[in-house]
Amino acid sequence: MTSGARHRFRGPSDLHLHSNHSDGTEAPAEVVRQAHAHGIRTLALTDHDRTTGWAEAGDAAVAHGMTFLPGIEFSAKHEWRSVHVLGYLFDPADPDLVAETERIRSDRVGRAERIVRSIGRDYDLVWADVVGQTTPDATVGRPHIADALVARGIVRDRTEAFEGILHPREGYYEPHYAPDPMTAVRLITRAGGVAVIAHPVTSRDRMLPLAYLERLIAAGLAGLEIDHRENTAAGKRLLRDFAATHDLIVTGSSDYHGSGKPNRPGENTTSDEMVARIIDRATGTAPRFG
Repeated sequence: MTSGARHRFRGPSDLHLHSNHSDGTEAPAEVVRQAHAHGIRTLALTDHDRTTGWAEAGDAAVAHGMTFLPGIEFSAKHEWRSVHVLGYLFDPADPDLVAETERIRSDRVGRAERIVRSIGRDYDLVWADVVGQTTPDATVGRPHIADALVARGIVRDRTEAFEGILHPREGYYEPHYAPDPMTAVRLITRAGGVAVIAHPVTSRDRMLPLAYLERLIAAGLAGLEIDHRENTAAGKRLLRDFAATHDLIVTGSSDYHGSGKPNRPGENTTSDEMVARIIDRATGTAPRFG
């Protein structure tokens, strides 16, 4: 990416938003409209394990005079930890990345069906209820089960669903396939993208060990999403020092899901310097400038 292209974007920038192509509640164009209404001028759509919302979101961003960075939130797992890896500006047709995300999505559907069968033994819930809460392109997951529970009047909202029926202690939880973060980082990087660990320190015991983060950096990890509402204050201080030591990109984002979460666009943002570093580093696909 040339330095001239780098300077065509303008902030504020929010680099982590979801549409109804994964577990958000709004179409990609509406996600863009909401971001614009909240003052965002550069955004990334980062649906889980899917890129099908890129075209609609990009068209909407251009129409609003915004800059669009195509992205994804890659599901991964390290030991018992669920780890999400954000990828920006990679080649969406890369065969290895496509094959892995298809495997993740396929297993998520089977896992969701197993969860619903278990819940259905105790509550009035069937698979058709969950399908009714998704779009044809959506990556089906537990948020859609939560929405089905809300629609059936079993819980009030997604929060109650996740704190109750969908909490692992209730016995309905089922694991799903996810590659290790090393695989996710390498796939994104080899596809010309920029890999950033999403919300890396929601609690100290869930954070990836620093030695493992250093191995990820050697494999191509470019940054950490430090400014996020779920990261702890102590964890953010620790990772800012770590990022400075290793010259990592540091991002801040909302993790917007429409009405699925209380997060609002722009509640955390990424500096122009860091957005420029992402654009300069990427070789897989280009931003769209409005």
